Amino acid sequence: MLLVGTETSDDAAVYQISEELAVIQTVDFFTPVADDPYLFGQIAAANALSDVYAMGGEPKLALNLAAFPNCLDIEILGEILRGGADKVMEAGAVLAGGHTISDEEPKYGLCVTGFVHPQKMWKNYGAEPGDVLILTKPLGSGILSTAVKGELAAEKEIQGAVKAMTTLNKYAAELARGFEVHSCTDVTGFGLAGHAMEMAKGSRITFVIHTEKIPVLSGAQEYAEMGLIPAGAYRNREYLEEDIESRICGWREDLLFDPQTSGGLLLAVTPEDAGKLMEKLSGLELPSAVIGEVTEKQKNFLVFI
Repeated sequence: MLLVGTETSDDAAVYQISEELAVIQTVDFFTPVADDPYLFGQIAAANALSDVYAMGGEPKLALNLAAFPNCLDIEILGEILRGGADKVMEAGAVLAGGHTISDEEPKYGLCVTGFVHPQKMWKNYGAEPGDVLILTKPLGSGILSTAVKGELAAEKEIQGAVKAMTTLNKYAAELARGFEVHSCTDVTGFGLAGHAMEMAKGSRITFVIHTEKIPVLSGAQEYAEMGLIPAGAYRNREYLEEDIESRICGWREDLLFDPQTSGGLLLAVTPEDAGKLMEKLSGLELPSAVIGEVTEKQKNFLVFI
């Protein structure tokens, strides 16, 4: 029985096998976001695996999806695949082949299968008034990627972004499973605003986001203030702005629409569990933060303050 399909814009499909087992199925791939092929493979794999974690599940099986130009050295493809394989291994899943085609531009990602208990599955709807919103990775990877292309980013800033993009959401998800999670998604190409909007609309409530509490990657503020905003951020803003009440402006607002690659989890949890979960998350390498709360439906689905 199909539990989650296309109706709710959720992170993956979920099919129930038995009373205690459901299968999570997802697929994701994209063009290079890093010049280093091994690093690109790691980031793309972490991004694809994230959809399973966002559903509260555990990845079990992965298949490679790759496109590669004939004009490039085949060893580059080997490094991309090695990066992906290392992340799948870190996730505790099995990589069992895949499919590659010839294409003008490299592309890589994974088709991932995971398991979850049907009654313990997380969805991107179901948040309740009074819930607390927790974000498990800093924002700004899209802005920093733009700065890298412009050869402006410092090495320390680049490494900070790389750390965020290659870190599996496995560790935050494992900690969160011990608490009452009403709704969850991972923050990727639609930015924090876009993915929060999906959660808020699906739950028919309003998310109030305290923008000064959002963790930010080193350098992202500086480059945003310089106007190094990726094109995807403008598309995200144009698509979403009618449903948003924003009491802020400038770089913080730009950050909310910044498309992320392999971003963190956005969790709606009970206020009773929020403090305890934050204590657990504080032990991870990347900073997590309470960034807002859920209210009854207001005029807009999102309020930025």
